[in-house]
Amino acid sequence: MIFNSLIPEILVSNYKKSSEFYTKILGFKMEYRRKEEGFSFLSLEKNQIMIDDVNKGRTWKTGKFEYPLGRGINFQIQVKKITPLLQRLKKHKIELFAKPEEKWYKVKNSERGNKQFLVQDPDGYLLRFFEDLGARKAK
Repeated sequence: MIFNSLIPEILVSNYKKSSEFYTKILGFKMEYRRKEEGFSFLSLEKNQIMIDDVNKGRTWKTGKFEYPLGRGINFQIQVKKITPLLQRLKKHKIELFAKPEEKWYKVKNSERGNKQFLVQDPDGYLLRFFEDLGARKAK
């Protein structure tokens, strides 16, 4: 396995609930885990994330641990297509934080397009899934 240069590790309040959300609902693959620590290394396409139970093992809490976690950050996760994710979330009655949209972002003299939506995980971390729409000349 090749490890990305940046791999977020998020603290979770309920390892089982988070693990099921990421693997059974979102479709992440559990690459490996350390059950005794409540830790899993997960991947989805080229994306990697670690989840770690705040109540087990060594924990780096920097403040009060209360919902929603991850205030001020969202994790942008590129996937080939967002439609399968949307279907799985709907099937499991998971409410979206932001509905699907097509958004173009200025990058120097061009724009990059995303078809994207946002959802919160069980602890409130904000996940922004997107599929790449390519580039176009800036308007």
